[in-house]
Amino acid sequence: MSLAIALHVLSAVIWVGGMFYAYMAMRPAVVEVIDASQRGVLWCHTLSRFFKWVWLAIVLLLATGYWMIFNVFGGMAGAGWHIHAMQGLGIVMMLLFFHVYFAPFNRLKKAVANQDPQEGGRQVAQIRKLVAVNLVLGLIVVVIGAAGRYL
Repeated sequence: MSLAIALHVLSAVIWVGGMFYAYMAMRPAVVEVIDASQRGVLWCHTLSRFFKWVWLAIVLLLATGYWMIFNVFGGMAGAGWHIHAMQGLGIVMMLLFFHVYFAPFNRLKKAVANQDPQEGGRQVAQIRKLVAVNLVLGLIVVVIGAAGRYL
């Protein structure tokens, strides 16, 4: 159980913390420092690296989460409301990530390859909006995970 919890929490920290950093620290700095024509390239390279970690985090979150549900809590019926809430919101987050990865991020990569900074900027803006939603959901999941059984 301790290994499952540790991997589960580390995965959540990497994903949600990465979104927080990208949205709250890197994005404003990029706008201040990087020329608009180069922002798409920077975000494309940055997100390519970060998304590899998100894929790993998703695999670990699902594996450890369902392992704990079925081996510790005795199945879905034995899991508290907070476990179900984390699972539901986590699945929504994953679906939103899949959309970001396979739609606007894919279009961003194509815009960068075609040296089209305007289209790259549009895709970065779309990703930014979706990451904002996922960040809020992720912060809610973290609160539920940390305090849910005490609420």
